[in-house]
Amino acid sequence: MSVRLPLRRDDWRLMGRTARLVLGGPVYALVALVAAAVALAGFVLSGNPTTVGDALAGRIPPGLLLELFPFVGTSYGTLTGSVVVLVAALVGVDIAMVAYHVREHRLSAEGSGGSLLGVVLGTLGAGCAACGSAVVAGLLSLVGAAGLATLLPLDGLEFALLALVALLLSIHWLADGMRGGEIRGCPVDAKK
Repeated sequence: MSVRLPLRRDDWRLMGRTARLVLGGPVYALVALVAAAVALAGFVLSGNPTTVGDALAGRIPPGLLLELFPFVGTSYGTLTGSVVVLVAALVGVDIAMVAYHVREHRLSAEGSGGSLLGVVLGTLGAGCAACGSAVVAGLLSLVGAAGLATLLPLDGLEFALLALVALLLSIHWLADGMRGGEIRGCPVDAKK
């Protein structure tokens, strides 16, 4: 089994066309939107458990939770906030494509395992970006290597960038799996 990477221009065009065709269906667009919103909320809120706990306990107004989101509050810089929002958007696109592929092409979880793995990796990676290197330091301390987290030059953003790669690979493999087929009556293949 060979692993195809999106190295050619046609691969990126196929990914874009396939995602556009899938998201052109209102149900799958809604799935992508909800999944992206849930992913973004999960990334942001999981990085601030104390504030979420205070809001749930009524010690602070729940509206303050909005201040935790990128571009609303000051929790994220421009670069980190942009990457977290991009990862959340790609999680939405990926989940919509997985749902379409599984539902419309009657695939099992085994057949789309690479895509599901991409979603899981993307979620974990974005979560790490959201909470910074604190989680990484905690995990590394379990194996006695907590000091390694301080070596990360981007302060945990590396994991979000890895998540972007994992999600793009997942979307590529999904689009490649749908190559030659049709989505809503339109051919998937991007070649003219």
